[in-house]
Amino acid sequence: MAVPKRRMSRSNTRSRRSQWKAAAPTLITCPNRACGQKTLPHIACPSCGTYKGRQVTAAV
Repeated sequence: MAVPKRRMSRSNTRSRRSQWKAAAPTLITCPNRACGQKTLPHIACPSCGTYKGRQVTAAV
């Protein structure tokens, strides 16, 4: 197992950790004109149940 030879300074630790953050999910509007809800891409719309213009699940 790799073990650091020297202690990492506070500034180096914080600058390394500054890149490790959560990103907001990318949202798209549902292409169904009647719906128009914000959904995740490549996933069926949870409100109307359509994906790529086809009805794939029952509407909730």
